[in-house]
Amino acid sequence: MTLPSLDLGVIVFYFVCTLLLGWWFSRRAGGSVQEFFLSGRQMPWWLLGVSMVATTFSADTPNLVTQLVREQGVAGNWLWWCFLLTGMCTVFIYAKLWRRSGVFTDLSFYELRYGGRGAALLRGFRAVYLGLFFNVMIMASVCLAALKIFGILWPGYATQALFIGAGITLLYSLVGGLRGVIIIDFFQFFLAMVATIAAAVYLLDLPAVGGLSQLLETPVVQSKKEWFPDGNDSEAWIGLLILPLAVQWWSVWYPGAEPGGGGYIAQRMLSAKTEKHALWATLAFNLMHYALRPWPWILIALASLVMYPSLADIQQAFPHLDPAIINHDLAFPAMLTHLPQGLFGLMLAALMAAFMSTLSTHLNWGASYLIHDGYQRFFRPQAEERELMLASRLCIVILTLLSCILALQLQSALQAFQILLQIGAGTGLLFLLRWFWVRINVWSELTAMGASFVIALLLEFWIGIDWTASTKLLVGVGTTTVLWVCVTLMTPPESSSILIEFYTRVRPASPSWRRFLAAQDTDLDASEQRSDLARSILCMFLGILGTYALLFGTGKWIYGEPLWALVLWAIAGLSGLLLYRQFRHLNFD
Repeated sequence: MTLPSLDLGVIVFYFVCTLLLGWWFSRRAGGSVQEFFLSGRQMPWWLLGVSMVATTFSADTPNLVTQLVREQGVAGNWLWWCFLLTGMCTVFIYAKLWRRSGVFTDLSFYELRYGGRGAALLRGFRAVYLGLFFNVMIMASVCLAALKIFGILWPGYATQALFIGAGITLLYSLVGGLRGVIIIDFFQFFLAMVATIAAAVYLLDLPAVGGLSQLLETPVVQSKKEWFPDGNDSEAWIGLLILPLAVQWWSVWYPGAEPGGGGYIAQRMLSAKTEKHALWATLAFNLMHYALRPWPWILIALASLVMYPSLADIQQAFPHLDPAIINHDLAFPAMLTHLPQGLFGLMLAALMAAFMSTLSTHLNWGASYLIHDGYQRFFRPQAEERELMLASRLCIVILTLLSCILALQLQSALQAFQILLQIGAGTGLLFLLRWFWVRINVWSELTAMGASFVIALLLEFWIGIDWTASTKLLVGVGTTTVLWVCVTLMTPPESSSILIEFYTRVRPASPSWRRFLAAQDTDLDASEQRSDLARSILCMFLGILGTYALLFGTGKWIYGEPLWALVLWAIAGLSGLLLYRQFRHLNFD
């Protein structure tokens, strides 16, 4: 299949703009590793917020939403909507703490909060595991999603599209550093959103769909459009709503919503101008991620139920595809084949932008771990800037090659990828409490990490036990949490000098810190922080209420229920007003 000239021209224009933006920021990025990985800690909140949401808009994200809607209805999205809770927790409790810590990466936190060889071991292991193995697996899965999408949209050229996109991403990641990645993310996100909204509007007007009103009245869609599971299906309520909102949000790792903040979200917070910019950036990210972006994907997914009611219909429409990869997630790219020239090319460019924004962030973030927390920390602590910059760029090249190569073989490695994901499962509560509970020490972290990994292996390969995913989650989280809490209580806290240095820099507010400081011979006083944590928690719940109200208010408007939409939007507005009034009283440096 050869693309029409108009579509090809749109894609070429997108690639040229991307390269020009990367080249424009290349001179500043080469000055130092702090500029290359943290943009000199001078990025404004609005750029950082858009960069965060652009990174989470991966090529496979609309596919995932489509699969959830087709299999479990719109209510299936609670599997990721629940992570708004930890997202808002990061906004109002942890964002300013991360920026205040002044660490280079979130892995550097280990040797700020803990001491001794255990902290160094933990930092070094996670630098290699997260920066190399885990990061390459994530990027390879994103590359595989791109291969599957372009296998439908551009048959015969999927591999070429992958390597072209990865090659251009590599170029601007090498020359532009994090600043270039963030600026290009801004351009890529708005391109992706405009194209997706335009595609949704066009696809809803297809004769087979019949417009939005007719779509919502179609029997197959009526059974899928509800936001909450069927009241008579207790298993769905537990698996899709109760368990995610009660346990999953604080215990399970989710890209962009790690408990307490972490990964590339922490990298963005650490690169912010000030603590306020870090907070506003993560707030903007959560608003766009949960309230703005999902509805075009959901509408296209509902329309796909009319166009391709079953997997057999997808296979019949695309006989060249391997039957082994036919799944409900392919309904999204299948719908895009109905777009006209020009809009089809714009959507191809948008999906390429989504793929490239995720890839570029993971390249820069992974390299920061491997170079700063691995190479420089353990092998070349006195290395000059030129050497570190050369090592950083070489690392990015290697990560790109490994990801593309693995993507071509990933079908045989999916089980291993799921096991790798489980290494951090069940550690979420520790990530939340380690800032505020003085007793947590490096053995707590090592126990949680090791226990979650061993338990994941047992649950995966323990023959004779046929547990549901929900049961496995509860067993894994419960066992891991009990083990690390017991180890925490049986081992002494870190030395007073380590803890005092940590508090002096970060100043977290909690009763545990107040009791600790009261027992020390120091002038530090935590009493002035007494009301800050309570106010931050109130802001967190106001943010959650407002965002959900905005999300569902937009849904009510789309569903043709304007009165309910106005009520929910009014709740969102009131939450925002109360939030602003509380925000002014939060403590910032």
